[in-house]
Amino acid sequence: MIRTIIGGSLIVLTASLAFGQTAATLSFEVASVKPAPPPTEGRLMIRMGGGPGDQSDPGRINWENVSLRDILRAAYGVRDYQISGPDWMNSTRFNIVATLPPQTTREQVALMWQTLLKERFSLTLHRETKDLPAYALVVAKGGPKIQQAVDDPPTTVDGGAPGGPMARAGGGSFGPGGPRGGGPLRNGMMMMRGMGHLEAKGISLSQFVDMLSRQLDRPVEDQTALKGNYDIKLDYTPDESTNGMAMRMGMPMPMPRPEGGGEGRGPADATSDNGASLFTAVQTQLGLKLEAKKLPLDLLVIDHAERVATEN
Repeated sequence: MIRTIIGGSLIVLTASLAFGQTAATLSFEVASVKPAPPPTEGRLMIRMGGGPGDQSDPGRINWENVSLRDILRAAYGVRDYQISGPDWMNSTRFNIVATLPPQTTREQVALMWQTLLKERFSLTLHRETKDLPAYALVVAKGGPKIQQAVDDPPTTVDGGAPGGPMARAGGGSFGPGGPRGGGPLRNGMMMMRGMGHLEAKGISLSQFVDMLSRQLDRPVEDQTALKGNYDIKLDYTPDESTNGMAMRMGMPMPMPRPEGGGEGRGPADATSDNGASLFTAVQTQLGLKLEAKKLPLDLLVIDHAERVATEN
């Protein structure tokens, strides 16, 4: 089994970039896109480091073993379930090194990714909005039980500053341990320890619902109206019949099921023989609740993309 580890800082995009953005005109100064070598010893290391906000290398993007889906998320500010395209977008992986002009912002980096996708992968796409089955994360009766995060004290790169080999929350990304393979979590980090144990420090609920979306058979939208960042611990029994195993294997969650395509698991599945379900754990441990409903979802539909990038 391939073990997926995600490290480095992820580009977090503002909501305005998700849809309705004009055609990209900005580009990286220099960009190298090469096929990634196959994983060794059953271990797949995904690195998404560099760029604005990464203290170790803000002027250069350095991504390893990323899929086209990873690039699309960064370019258009969407989640996995909003992307519809060929299966190879998840399995074919690339190593990308790109140089940024001075003072490049995160919003500008997103437009540069759009240019790279068009020029190097001949990407064409269109957008759709559909009412599809989903879950809404709301505050449960009795109020939330999650703890507001506090700021981390200043630290050095050796002590775990942003940009090192750690898992950064954002885009639904995870890793099995903190700095140095097991150090303490810092703000913005989320990790899975084993099956069914999540720890996160200083993350927003929008980042938390990205994780929930990967574990369930439907997208999850944050409707709690809770602001700020939180420290979260969650223990539950994974349901292998949905997306828990796919998330641990680094695969994207499937598109939500259309009407008449099955109801999947829901809040009624409150318990299991081995412990609390994810629905029960979210309600009892966090004071939040997952409610099944239909929601209008913006989708990014890939019309064409080349599997082999053009020459550097």
